[in-house]
Amino acid sequence: MQIIFKTNNDQSIEIGEETSLLRASIRHKAGIPFKCGGGMCGTCICTINEGMEHTNKLTKKELNILNEEQIKSSKRLACQTIVNGTVSVSWDKKK
Repeated sequence: MQIIFKTNNDQSIEIGEETSLLRASIRHKAGIPFKCGGGMCGTCICTINEGMEHTNKLTKKELNILNEEQIKSSKRLACQTIVNGTVSVSWDKKK
């Protein structure tokens, strides 16, 4: 499985097991911004550019933070998004 961090110069990493986007980002210094790491602050909102089918369903925490427009535009919370296949992700660097 592969995660491509578009915002971090297309950094590509291989993962061997299901993991959250945030955990993978921290482990490989990819740079997804975060504060709480628990789905309460919304700092880690990111966009799944490709591979949404390789992520878990939206969690209750995501449904509480993300609005309908964000959900339609493939926004997720990196701390709540579990990856189980190849995905490409980007985020707003202005946070």
